[in-house]
Amino acid sequence: MRRLEGRTVVVGVTGSIAAVEVVKLIRALRRSGADVHAVMSSAACQIVHPHALEYATRNPVITEITGMVEHVKFCGIGGCADALLIAPCTANTVSKIANGIDDTPVTTFAITSIGSGTPVIVAPAMHEAMLNHPIVNQNFAKLRELAHIVEPYIEEGRAKIAEREEIVRAVERVLSKKDLAGKRILVTSGATVESIDPVRILTNRSSGKTGRAIAFEASRRGAQVTIVHNYDVRGLSQIKIESAGDMIDAVLEELSKGYDIFVNSAAISDFTVNRAPTKIKSSNDTVLELRTVPKLTKLVQERYPNLFVVCFKAETNTTNDELIKCGRSIDVDIVVANDVTSGGIGTDDNEIFIIHQDVKRYRGKKELLAVKIVDAIVRALNK
Repeated sequence: MRRLEGRTVVVGVTGSIAAVEVVKLIRALRRSGADVHAVMSSAACQIVHPHALEYATRNPVITEITGMVEHVKFCGIGGCADALLIAPCTANTVSKIANGIDDTPVTTFAITSIGSGTPVIVAPAMHEAMLNHPIVNQNFAKLRELAHIVEPYIEEGRAKIAEREEIVRAVERVLSKKDLAGKRILVTSGATVESIDPVRILTNRSSGKTGRAIAFEASRRGAQVTIVHNYDVRGLSQIKIESAGDMIDAVLEELSKGYDIFVNSAAISDFTVNRAPTKIKSSNDTVLELRTVPKLTKLVQERYPNLFVVCFKAETNTTNDELIKCGRSIDVDIVVANDVTSGGIGTDDNEIFIIHQDVKRYRGKKELLAVKIVDAIVRALNK
C-alpha cells in the first residue's frame, strides 16, 4: 500500500556498515509512495557510493551543504520535506544530534529539522559495547526527547539496525493521521496449539496475517498496541502464547491493565485435549477425548462489560445473507465475518463483511482489509 503517497522523506546516511542496506530501504519507502532524497556524511560515502543512492532515489544526492542551503530547503521552517529519517545512525551521530553538534551534512539536516519541528526518525546501528557506554546511553535518552527512535536489536555483539519493514512502518506512523492516538488496543492473532503429547499437536490453518496487519495499522494511526499470538514480530509490544488456555489467561490478565479496544481476530482452538506425558506409540490405535474451550469473547465481555469489542466469525459453505445474519447475532461492537471455504485462512487476501450498524463488503490484500477494519473502529468510536 502507498501510505506515503505525496510525502517527501529525506534519508540521512552515516558511516555504519549497515549503510549497505540503505538502497533496499529507500526502495521500500518509494514503494510506499514517498519521494525520497538522500543526504550522506563523508564517512557514509566511504561505505556506499552516492551514485547508488542517486539510482535508488532518482534524485541528486547531497554530500555537502552548498550555497543552495539544502538543509533549509528541505528541513527548515516551511521546507519541502515531511520527515527526516537517519538510517543507519552511528553512536557518533546520536551523540552529536543529542548535544546540538552540527559538523556533517546529516547532522546539519538533523539540527535544522529539530529546530523547525520537522519530524526526525532515527534508526541506530553500532557495536553493542558502544550502545552500552554510559554517556552514549545518556545521549540516547536526550535524543528520545527530540526524535522517534526505531530501536536496534542485539545480535552477535552488535546493536543491529532494525528491519527495513519496521523502519518504513515507523515513518508511516509518524506521518499518518493519528485518529487512534491515546487509545490502548489489545489484538489477538493467529492459531493456537493444543499439545497431544510431547511431539504432536492440534491446531488450525490460521496464519495470523490479518491480526498482525490490524495491529500494525492501529499502531501507525497512533494507538498503543499489544498483540497476543504464537508468532514473533518487531516493533510491537507482544505476548507469546501457545494454547487456547494460554491465550485466555494472557488476554484476561492483560486487559486488567486498562484497554479501550479488544480485537479478537485469533483462530482460537475450540477443543483441547489432555496432554499425554510421553509420546503416544504410533503402532497403537488412539482415541482422543476432546474438551471444549470457553469462548474468549464471552469471557472478556463478562469481565470487562464497557470494553469496545471486535470479533471475527468464520464459516464455510454459507450464503452471504446467512453469513451476515450469523454475524449480526453476535452481541459485540463490530463483527468481521467471512466464508473460508475457498480461501482466507493462510492466504494473503480475503473477502470480508464488516458488520456494525451497516454492512460493508471488502475484498483484497489483508493489509488493505486491516485498513478498512481500523476505519470501521474509528467510525464507530466517533459516533
